[in-house]
Amino acid sequence: MIVQKEFLDQLKDFGLNSYERKLWIALLSRGVSSAGELSDISSVPRSRAYDVLESLEKKGFIVVKVGKPIKYLAVSPTEVIERVKKKIAEEAEQRSKMLSQLKDSELLGQLNVLHSEGITLVDPTDKSGAFRGREKIYEHLMFMIKNAKKNITLTTSASGLERKHDFLSTHLKKAAKAGIKVQVMTSANADKSLLEEISQFADVKTTKNCTARFCMVDNKDILLFLTDDLKIHKSYDCAVWVEAPQFVDYFSKLFDTEWRKNK
Repeated sequence: MIVQKEFLDQLKDFGLNSYERKLWIALLSRGVSSAGELSDISSVPRSRAYDVLESLEKKGFIVVKVGKPIKYLAVSPTEVIERVKKKIAEEAEQRSKMLSQLKDSELLGQLNVLHSEGITLVDPTDKSGAFRGREKIYEHLMFMIKNAKKNITLTTSASGLERKHDFLSTHLKKAAKAGIKVQVMTSANADKSLLEEISQFADVKTTKNCTARFCMVDNKDILLFLTDDLKIHKSYDCAVWVEAPQFVDYFSKLFDTEWRKNK
């Protein structure tokens, strides 16, 4: 049986390795078959066929028909999807519980001590990084905001404001509620209802044609976007992060000047 590699590769999302994918497809095409027959039509070595089929049975992709010879029955793909979804949900719940338990564990305390001691050894010039792809950038931005202690200063374009509101508003609200000063500057053509909503937990000002995008936290960290978000796909969005109080102080002064000039 000839199956295109591209088709087999799409089945990776089912959590199957190469041999499992080949045998499952072979069995789907036959309905019911023996290990020997499946080995022949799938090009999976017969010496591996039995343990691979056993793995598929454990994962819920096939049913074993007891007899001589032992045969295998394919489970419908629709049912398989439901089983895979259920398994992923159960595993995610288990991992979430495990991670929640770690939050108050001695292990986490020891890891934090190691991190704190290690940070003191880091050369100041090493406290920087580059990010590519908007999702990765926003993950670091969220990390910065969640760890803010004094102030958060955010400058963004009109379209950037909408994205950041969707992704970060919960964390910005928590910061503001904790007494952290939040300032937001954006373009004058930003959505007015969105500006009004953000003004409920942050000081907001607008300026003409704002295209700059950066965030400063606690006068020491800055995340600076390097691209024009209207001219680039989100996958190619780029930003740099630096922990450098002197550098951030310069940007803070520029921001304060612009802040005082606008409404």
